[in-house]
Amino acid sequence: MNTAREAGLDLVEVAPNANPPVCRVMDYGKFVYEKTRREREARKHQKQVEIKTIKLTPKITDFHRDLRVRRAREWLGEGKKVKVVVRFRGREITYPEIAQEMMDSVAKDLEEIATVEQRPNMEGWSMVMMLAPNS
Repeated sequence: MNTAREAGLDLVEVAPNANPPVCRVMDYGKFVYEKTRREREARKHQKQVEIKTIKLTPKITDFHRDLRVRRAREWLGEGKKVKVVVRFRGREITYPEIAQEMMDSVAKDLEEIATVEQRPNMEGWSMVMMLAPNS
């Protein structure tokens, strides 16, 4: 403490869990500033994974389903994740097996470029599946 006061600096506890605890004589304000700057730089260089969504219904025609699958294929090729949502309306919710078959066929169509990250599961009035691009 005396050494830090004489130098006009702070005594900072660097490793409190070590035995004995490790302290360092430094300018604490400068230390905190540099730490936040390093964290900001690290966040800037992080890769943000974008999630795109394709929405289907149980009564969708094959043509329109293929359009959605083609768009999902483009997004997966760009390295984006794709969330496939089958939205139920009215009494359609009593037939979740139709949506399950649709999800399986979408996963089968995209299996060469994507892996199923989250299996199809019900979330309220929707069935959701997540696809991630192959590395």
